Amino acid sequence: MGVQRQRITLNRSNQSAANQELNSIFMNQQLTSRSLLGNLAFIWGLGGFLLLLAFAIYRLTPIAWSAVQQPLTGLQYVLLIGNTLFMAHSEGYKGFQKAYSPRVVSRAFHLRRHATVATALLAPFFCMTYFGAPRKRIIVSWSLTAAIIVLIMIFQRLPSPWRGILDAGVVVGLTWGVTATLIILFQTAKKTRELADPEVAPGVLT
Repeated sequence: MGVQRQRITLNRSNQSAANQELNSIFMNQQLTSRSLLGNLAFIWGLGGFLLLLAFAIYRLTPIAWSAVQQPLTGLQYVLLIGNTLFMAHSEGYKGFQKAYSPRVVSRAFHLRRHATVATALLAPFFCMTYFGAPRKRIIVSWSLTAAIIVLIMIFQRLPSPWRGILDAGVVVGLTWGVTATLIILFQTAKKTRELADPEVAPGVLT
């Protein structure tokens, strides 16, 4: 009877160890899948955002360059220089470097740790705070997008070289934005810069 009890105890112990091992394998698979999804969301979120800016730069640069190549009047030169400096400061420095780019990078890192299938698919829009952010931030993001669309429609109706003069400032601002985002990403990855507030709405991806 003693030997039989020892065998039963040993079998139960082996079964428990096997169950623990299976649970450990399952948990590791879950962590691996979640890590893979987070990394893909991170790459797609930042990559999609940068591709959007790069595409705009690609479309606007020939128009701006064509305007610069034309013989401009004194007023047009003043507008070109003034608008370019204004857009570099307002859009590039204040808009991207000091506000938008740090938040985009921070939300990408947040997404890396807390991604779901839905947010991974929509990662660029999450990074750009079109959803998953406080209501005020979402309203600001959509309002700015609508304003940019209206400005694009207005610029398209302007004759040359006026459109190109204005587009030159936009190109400088967007290029500044791409550069700022990449630098902030590099600094954050090297841990030489703290993450900005990702402004994630309570209960979203936590």
